[in-house]
Amino acid sequence: MASPTSLKLDDELKGRIQHLADARRRSSHWIMREAIAQYVEREEKREAFREDTLRAWEEFQRTGLHLTGEEVDAWMAKLEAGEDAEPPACHT
Repeated sequence: MASPTSLKLDDELKGRIQHLADARRRSSHWIMREAIAQYVEREEKREAFREDTLRAWEEFQRTGLHLTGEEVDAWMAKLEAGEDAEPPACHT
């Protein structure tokens, strides 16, 4: 179920949205909904990445387990070459 929401836009942005809507043969309402949906999805992914990063940092702080950049680069090179390479073991 959708509920109405009020959004104040300056005239310039409103005109830009209308121009884009006309070019895409869509309503300005559709353009705004699509823009908001894409923004929210992108920001949710960014937030999930940030949370994963914080968890990984906390895990590293707790255990000290890691890989060096060289180890990761060598593993990635094997994958890029089409090899079915297992990731290297983490170490302290």
